[in-house]
Amino acid sequence: MKILGIWGSPRKGGNSEILLQAFLDGAADAGGEVERLALRELKITPCLEIYHCFKDGTCPIKDDMLPLYDKLLEADVVALASPIFFYGVSAQAKAFIDRTQALWSRRYVLKKDFPGPERQGVLLCTGATHGRLLFVGARLTAKYFFDAINVTYAAEILVRGVDEKGAILELPDVLESARLLGRRLARGEKLGPIKLSPLAV
Repeated sequence: MKILGIWGSPRKGGNSEILLQAFLDGAADAGGEVERLALRELKITPCLEIYHCFKDGTCPIKDDMLPLYDKLLEADVVALASPIFFYGVSAQAKAFIDRTQALWSRRYVLKKDFPGPERQGVLLCTGATHGRLLFVGARLTAKYFFDAINVTYAAEILVRGVDEKGAILELPDVLESARLLGRRLARGEKLGPIKLSPLAV
């Protein structure tokens, strides 16, 4: 199983990175072929809404996003990890997701053959506050991101009340849950799909 972890935080060593690493460690322990993308280290231009992708399903912007399209299509499991910024995913994660419009175009506009939906998607989010609606924006963004690349929104781990760097280390049960989730998916266990309420809370 190919497990692709997308780390969307601008902060190195932060809580979402620790959470993602626990997930990937579990997947590796179960024999998964693991790869992690650190978006903070890549140059990804936001979508320029050129509509070139409507013609042939490719994006004309020449940057670090281009090789990621194949990685997204080849992965059996796609895990998106991000801290919450203003009730949504980070700017790095959002720019990356917006550029998958090219894959959405291949699937929905050009009707090209597309892998899935037996592939599975996971959302891993950390947030500083305890607000009831804290993860609404991120969950809806993840839902439509996973739909664009034709993976089933299969699982999520959403952690409130972690702000200081490394605060999630004080929640060993959460990290063990992430490792267990990684192991289950790397072994090919089918989870989900998650059913989102109207407010996705």
